[in-house]
Amino acid sequence: CGGAMQSPININTAESVFSPQLRPIQLAGYSLSSKEMLKLKNNGHTVVLELPELLAITGGYAQQYKAVQLHLHWGSPSGPGSEHTVDTHRFPAEIHVVHYNTKYDSFKEAMVHPDGLAVLGAFLEVGPRENPYYRQILEHLYKIEGEDEEVFVPGFNIAGLLPANLNLYFRYNGSLTTPPCYQTVKWTVFNQTVQLSQDQISQLVTTLRGDDDSPLQNNFRGVQKLHGRHVLASFQTTLPSVKQLPPGKESTGVGHALPV
Repeated sequence: CGGAMQSPININTAESVFSPQLRPIQLAGYSLSSKEMLKLKNNGHTVVLELPELLAITGGYAQQYKAVQLHLHWGSPSGPGSEHTVDTHRFPAEIHVVHYNTKYDSFKEAMVHPDGLAVLGAFLEVGPRENPYYRQILEHLYKIEGEDEEVFVPGFNIAGLLPANLNLYFRYNGSLTTPPCYQTVKWTVFNQTVQLSQDQISQLVTTLRGDDDSPLQNNFRGVQKLHGRHVLASFQTTLPSVKQLPPGKESTGVGHALPV
């Protein structure tokens, strides 16, 4: 896991590069029938929801990618636990939806190729009300408290776990954040967050136990060095506006667009 393209990273918005080529992320097959039963598992490191391959990313990438699973990263009652940070800010938790390139026969085959994987990441934070989509996962956690325990849960609209706006995101080339840390992931990290209630975040952070029966908490990897990688943005992140200039300095523009 010592390569030069590791994940997660700190996304420095001022240094991200606006790329008009980045199109809105489009999803297909994400709304599942409740008749479709999905395996939810505590693997000792995180909670994993296995996804049928009819879920796919059909826009926003050069190729199509099929879903395999989603999982979460979180902190503890005393601190946040997202993997990526934005301008060094860490969010309470983060969801990753893992996909592989349809030109390969399987996830296992795809994961070793440079264009093999695409992961959609979104930050979770505390909002004023319960999130009905996350309830579909969180209400079953008590059944899988111990490592390797699993339960089947009814299908639901998986897109509801992601932000409403899939047009605004950061893109960079990185890795899986757990061993074998293959550097084959084209990351999409959404700019808009997803809100859960305080009780839901607490449920996520305190329910599961890890491999030595201790609380499963702080299951995020530290931020990795960029080593010269560029972080692209699908939208204009502008530099500080006139209001923040030191007194006496003149400026011509309100916000200077970053060079592409």
